[in-house]
Order: sequence, then C-alpha cells, then structure tokens
Amino acid sequence: MTLELLKDIGEQRLLERLQPFCPPGIVGDDGAVIPPPESGQSLVITTDVLVNGVHFSDRYGGVSQCTTSPEDAGWRAAAANLSDLAAMGASPLGITVGLSLTGDVAVSWVERLYQGMTQCLNQYNTPIVGGDICRSPVIAIAITAFGQVYPDRAIRRTAAKVGHAIVVTGVHGASRAGLELLLKPDFGKDLGPEERLSLIKAHQRPKPRLDVIALLELQVNRLLELQVNRLKVESSNLQPDNLQPDNFQPDNLQPSTLQPSTLQLSIAGMDSSDGLADAIVQICRASGVGAEIDPNRITLPPSLSKLVSPEQALDWALYGGEDFELVLCLPNETAEELVAQLGEGAAVIGKITSGNQVWLKDKTGTYADQLLSLNKGFQHF
Repeated sequence: MTLELLKDIGEQRLLERLQPFCPPGIVGDDGAVIPPPESGQSLVITTDVLVNGVHFSDRYGGVSQCTTSPEDAGWRAAAANLSDLAAMGASPLGITVGLSLTGDVAVSWVERLYQGMTQCLNQYNTPIVGGDICRSPVIAIAITAFGQVYPDRAIRRTAAKVGHAIVVTGVHGASRAGLELLLKPDFGKDLGPEERLSLIKAHQRPKPRLDVIALLELQVNRLLELQVNRLKVESSNLQPDNLQPDNFQPDNLQPSTLQPSTLQLSIAGMDSSDGLADAIVQICRASGVGAEIDPNRITLPPSLSKLVSPEQALDWALYGGEDFELVLCLPNETAEELVAQLGEGAAVIGKITSGNQVWLKDKTGTYADQLLSLNKGFQHF
C-alpha cells in the first residue's frame, strides 16, 4: 500500500484532516477567539520547540535511531508545555501548534502526532485552538500554551528564601534510563518486563504535574487561614475594646482581603525538564541564594540499581533531564505536608542557604561532595 504524503495532498487538505482534532467553531479564521481568564486571574503564556533529532528521534530526517513514535512525539510536545504551566502554578486554557514538515512526511504520521497530543491534552481538558504549518528541511513542533493563575499564587523562580525546604514531586533519572534502553536494546537484561516498560514510558510519555497545583492550593489556603486567625488575635489585642474603631470587626478578616506581601506565602519553583540540577541552580540564581542538597534523599527509580552504579544513577537524576517533575522551595512545615500528600517519589531533598553556591553534600560519605553546575547538563549552545 502506497503511503499518502504531504506533498501529494497539499496544505489545505492537510488542514482539513487536522481540523477534527480541534473544538468546533474555534479554528478556521486568522485567529482564535477564546474567553479571557476568570475574574482576577492573569494570563500565563509559554512556548516550547521540539526538533526531530534533538528532542525526539523519528525515522524522518535521517535520524539514525528511532526512539519516538509520532504519538509519543505529540504527547511529549504537549506535556512539555503543560509542565511549564504547572511550574508557574497555572491551570491550562489551550494551546496552538506550529508544525514544520518535509513534503515526504506521510499524512498518517501527522495525524498520529495529533492523536498523541490530544491524548495528553484531553487528560487536562485542554483544547488545540489554532496553529500553523510550513514546509521545512527538518521536522519541528512549536507549541504555545495558555493558562491562568491568580497573580499572588504564581510560582516564580525568584521567590526562594533562606531556610526554605526544597521539594521534588517525584523520581528523577527514569527518563534518562528509558532513553538508554531505547538506544541500546541489549541494555538492562536484568530488568523485568514491567520495569523496562515503566522506564521507557517515563521517557516517551512524561506526565505534567498539574495535579500538584490543587494540592498546593490546599496548603496555601490552610496557611491563609492560620495567618488570618493570627491577625484576628493580634488585631483584637491591639487596643482595649473601648478604644477600637466602631467599624473594626476582626471576624470580617478574610484571606481575600489581605495583601500577598502581608501573608508572605512565597513559593519558588520550576520544572525539571532540563534536569534536577538545572532546576535547583536556576532557582537559586534567580533568587540570589544557595542550596544544600542531600543526595541520599533524591528519589530514584528502584530498578535503576539493576542498570548502573549508584554514582551513574545519581548523575542521571541530576543531569539526565526530561523527568518533568516540579522542584519547589517553600516553608518546612508546608513542604512536609505536601510531600505526605504527594506520596511515593516525592521528597524533601535539601534546603535553601545563604550565599550563591549549590552544593551536593552527603553526610554518610557515600557520594563525594560536589558543586552543582549548569555546565554538566544539556545546553543547546
């Protein structure tokens, strides 16, 4: 059976084939008309570009080893952008998709790419609201995602404070191990079928941690209630009853009436798509602080011990990338409660310190102390 290629059907027929992946009534004009964020929330916008041979490996474009099906490439492209929204504390509203394609790509490949994208997006009620396609010598997927967040609830890299606990929301090193298994089929013969599949899926189908946002909201609301109650007590004790203004009513104090600066609910964070070490160093640089990380607290996939040495496993966790977990810096009590709610894989791995260096320090002596750096991780240039 002869494959139907893009150069055989042309741009307009391709767009017609892709329209069913979008909600009716949204696409078809020069731009999408979508409702604004809910009252009081701000718009969050993020863009990620995935290039064949750099971010994924498909048989098109002369890539020597195929590690990614078109469905997986679509899933990963969507997940990368949703992960960035999660790292900002934002809930998704929609995405646009820009595709650069060669004329020799099969139409079915593009449809399968969109199937993978929508499989990921549908789990988070996120539609494709537009996009563009163009002819190119290489395959590239450029996605822009839109989300919403209350400005005082946005998670920023600049908000880490000395004494904050550093939390990871899940295991690290799984995606790098999965890639190694795909590149070297004979690697990991001691793994069971489920262990192998789990690591490969971690690489091909990462899950953006949008679920963490709801848990953070619970923690923030709990802190707000505690601080509101404290302010009520302080305000009631501020003056004798007979000297308080007639319109002063401590019971009317609510979280929504207080300024974020008064509440001091700073939470810093980003995702670990470029590596755990990269995330910690980037947060510390932006916040003007340092950090001390305990390597024994970094959660690794248990099956990693069947693949590589402890030192190599730690290196994959720190610098392998593509794990798409969140790295958060927040007060100790809140951190411990969040970890308990997240369950397996989540952990407090260190603390924010003064200074500007990020150290990996092992009090047990299992691992050598080392200064974490951006230079050891993946950099495009």
